[in-house]
Amino acid sequence: MVKKKSLRWLGVSSLVASLMVLAGCSLAPTYQRPAVETPPAFKETAAPAVAGAANAPTSADEWKVAQPSEAIPRGEWWTVFGDSTLNDLERRALDSNQNLQAAAARLAESRAIQQTVRAGLFPTVNAGFGPTREKLSAASQLEPDGTDVPSQTLWRAQASASYEVDLFGRVSDSVRAANADAQQSEALLRSVQLALQADVAQNYFNLRELDAEIAVYDQAVKLREDALGLVQRRFNEGEISELDVVRAKSELATARSDEMSAQRSRAASEHSLAVLLGEPPETFSMAANPLTPINVQIPAGLPSALLERRPDIAAAERASAAANARIGVARAAYFPSLSLTGTGGFEAATLGDLFKWSSRAFLLGPLAGAALTVPIFDGGRRKGNLANARATFDEDAANYRQQVLVAFREVEDNLSDLRILKDQTRTQAEAVAASSRAAALSRRQYDEGAVNYLDVIDAERTVLDARRAAVQLSGGQATATVNLIRALGGGWGDAPAPSQGSSPAGSQVPAVAQR
Repeated sequence: MVKKKSLRWLGVSSLVASLMVLAGCSLAPTYQRPAVETPPAFKETAAPAVAGAANAPTSADEWKVAQPSEAIPRGEWWTVFGDSTLNDLERRALDSNQNLQAAAARLAESRAIQQTVRAGLFPTVNAGFGPTREKLSAASQLEPDGTDVPSQTLWRAQASASYEVDLFGRVSDSVRAANADAQQSEALLRSVQLALQADVAQNYFNLRELDAEIAVYDQAVKLREDALGLVQRRFNEGEISELDVVRAKSELATARSDEMSAQRSRAASEHSLAVLLGEPPETFSMAANPLTPINVQIPAGLPSALLERRPDIAAAERASAAANARIGVARAAYFPSLSLTGTGGFEAATLGDLFKWSSRAFLLGPLAGAALTVPIFDGGRRKGNLANARATFDEDAANYRQQVLVAFREVEDNLSDLRILKDQTRTQAEAVAASSRAAALSRRQYDEGAVNYLDVIDAERTVLDARRAAVQLSGGQATATVNLIRALGGGWGDAPAPSQGSSPAGSQVPAVAQR
């Protein structure tokens, strides 16, 4: 008899020990960041036009393996432009932009879910107190049918506890997935923040570009007014026909209309900037400040650094990690689950007898205690869930690789834009100078009667178009610089000194870095 009890106890002990060994064992595949092909250097950094750019790699030996460091400080990258107005706008946007606040709320939601899932690692304990009125059947009391069992009132003060043993890592894999989801939400918050900073800078420079265009149109209007006065005087003196006067009036009206179009665009751009700052458009205004050429050299660094710096890439990678952990959760559904529950406390017919030692009670058994549940048949639900988890991981891995490719393309695009814009700006400056000289010669020849007024009109139109193009190229340079910083993840290690003709004197660089 004793031997049988010993063998039975040994078997139970062995089963419990085996289950404890399995507790926390994950069935998720060993996670590895999806492999991507990373070039040793950006193609544009090797171009002769930018051979002297800072941090440009000189050989494939400088390539390094990217380490995950999405959380490294980005710094207040916009301060490289040396513009105190831009610095103030960026600060106001970070404080009040509603999209950024919504992203922060999504991060808080994700962290709350993370906390909820993590609670599964710990037991749940509840307590209750109160009376129960009940009437039991005769059969439940093993009495003959028809026996009257009186009703009774029972007072109970009980505590219950339940705990799911983490067999096969179902709970721990769920926690890992929730952790990765929270990290993804944080990376997405950084991505929204970076996009906001870049949008503010782009809108600001676009506003100043429009100010420069309006200045060009204003100068053109003044020239057209002077020309109309000259033509009108010559017509009054009988030197020319009325046709030249009508043409001069038409050119003046056209220049004024073009200036109004630029003013309309400026108003819309100002309203857009106000929304980015989280302010009503009717309360926001900016004084005119024509854009001047911006000369800021941005070090592109190494392609592998993008895997560290870009928050959108970090978010895509964290999505893959979460999907990988959920494969383990789906696999664990094929194996038994073990739940430990129990209830204990006091139970009495009267409140005065409730907390007597003789009123103690507990409940253990098939419904309370150790319940090992073994899945047998579910119509293919577990198989479908596992296939879905694997497909989700494949999708997230492909999205990660695509995001990396997009990042490489964005950097190359903006590097090529800056390289070509540098030469194009110089060429356009030559066009402005030549067209201005041609317009001056044409007006002089018209005064001398050597050419007709159509030649003057064509020459002045050419000057206006050339100056507008030069202003737009300056705006394109500023936008491409901001886009390059955005494509690089919003910052770099050694920022170059700001160099800009219109930099406000005495502008202060904030000492607190933004992440």
